[in-house]
Amino acid sequence: MENDRQAIVIWLNHLKQVRSLKRFGNVHYVSRKLKYAVLYCNMCDVEEISAKIARFHYVKRVEPSFRPFLKTEYESKIESGYERKRDDVQISI
Repeated sequence: MENDRQAIVIWLNHLKQVRSLKRFGNVHYVSRKLKYAVLYCNMCDVEEISAKIARFHYVKRVEPSFRPFLKTEYESKIESGYERKRDDVQISI
């Protein structure tokens, strides 16, 4: 069984405590300029971990990523436009 992962974006007051976030999951990215960290954890644990992290005094806010819920398979506009034109031609004849 494959573990589904989800990102949590954590906005921080100070970057000193980024190391303490490692116990909750994998710290994927830390922005020093905007003071946020991206943490990956199991999708089933996102709510629990977000609630625990939000209680720390150095955390401004916690936001879950919605990427796993977005459609990432795209259709080509060229192919769909070609099919519509072909259907129009058949209808007009």
